[in-house]
Amino acid sequence: MKAIVISYSLTGNNKALAAGIAAELRAGSLIISEAKPRSMATIFLDILFNRMPAVRPGMEDLQGYNLLVFVAPVWMGHVATPLRTYLASLSSAPVGYAFVSISGGADGPNLKLADELSKRTGKAPLALIDLHIADLLPPTPRPERKDTMAYRLKENDIKALTNKAVTALYEAIPALKKQSQK
Repeated sequence: MKAIVISYSLTGNNKALAAGIAAELRAGSLIISEAKPRSMATIFLDILFNRMPAVRPGMEDLQGYNLLVFVAPVWMGHVATPLRTYLASLSSAPVGYAFVSISGGADGPNLKLADELSKRTGKAPLALIDLHIADLLPPTPRPERKDTMAYRLKENDIKALTNKAVTALYEAIPALKKQSQK
């Protein structure tokens, strides 16, 4: 199984997690970037109008991989919009995918995430790992959005979250463990 970790990150948290996962899996790595700067207003408008922003690089750079591990934030309960272009192209691609996210979580779990991924790709993810910054913060007082949005992962967070994500990926996709041990 030849895997690649594809990441998008606005704050750097998902980028750091993706780097840890790629290293542990001994997988390729690709970072999605946008042509235009991102703001809270563009996030809101992209979600509201179901827009797919222009991103680089294109899907043609993913030839030869049979597992795509996406690592990206969840915004307002939805997959980060820069990932939508990649997800839409999966409906015609004969590859499996997994989705890993570290997002705020102040509002609780992202209950509709699996359905959204299936709808956008035409198939269910082989693994869905929805991690939350709120779980890294003290429970009292209860973390709010402003707290989770401002939080940047520390080295020990990255190691712990990478271990949690990789363990879950191995459980969901046993062939991945065999490949990464070669």
